[in-house]
Amino acid sequence: GIVLGFVAYGFFMLLWEITPLDLGTSLWVVLLCFVLDDLRYYWVHRFGHRIRWVWASHVNHHSSQHYNLTTALRQTWTGTFTFMMLVRAPLILMGFHPAMVLFCGGLNLIYQFWIHTEAIGRMPRWFEAVMNTPSHHRVHHGRNPRYLDANYAGVFIVWDKLFGTFVPEYEKEKVDYGLVHNIGTFNPLRVAFHEWVAIWRDATQPGLSLRDRLMYCVMPPGWSHDGSRTMSDGIKRRHLEAHPEDAGT
Repeated sequence: GIVLGFVAYGFFMLLWEITPLDLGTSLWVVLLCFVLDDLRYYWVHRFGHRIRWVWASHVNHHSSQHYNLTTALRQTWTGTFTFMMLVRAPLILMGFHPAMVLFCGGLNLIYQFWIHTEAIGRMPRWFEAVMNTPSHHRVHHGRNPRYLDANYAGVFIVWDKLFGTFVPEYEKEKVDYGLVHNIGTFNPLRVAFHEWVAIWRDATQPGLSLRDRLMYCVMPPGWSHDGSRTMSDGIKRRHLEAHPEDAGT
């Protein structure tokens, strides 16, 4: 992973050499880079829940059935293999120096540390309206049907509101943390690699077409070639069928 990280940075520097744009390093440029990098984070995070190959790297962060600051430290061992770092390429081609882009990405992750807590209820209304908060991120870590695939924001929750993935935390429904199907182990190797192993087993089943093998990698978690499993969309739909009073909430 470290080696591939250096390779990725080398690629970023190559992009920097070929782009004709250089926005400089003024404070306003850094602030703009931070905002745009957070938009990048939103989409990478969303891909991480909707593309199984990327989810295999991200799943260990969601494997905890508790929610506290240690949950924030459950970071991927295999993120480089998803090649999601390439999503930073447009920022560099726009004229933001690679070091600045990576610096802003680091600040983004530092911000997210404090929101992994149940000790803080809700922040002031104006802050909740714009920023990602413990309340918003608790929803993201929930396995409740209504909370699935929501609140992907890193710093600014406005991205979720803009792209239709925002779900508020409901006082009447406590967040149930963890995975849809919890793995029931503290073995760090299994936590880090179980989804990669599952993808391999699914994609190498005998008798599958090449398309089905590929779909096991790129479709959302829960997809199966024979429809025997349920993706998050189906889980949410079944929940609404059983609880129509939750529609629109």
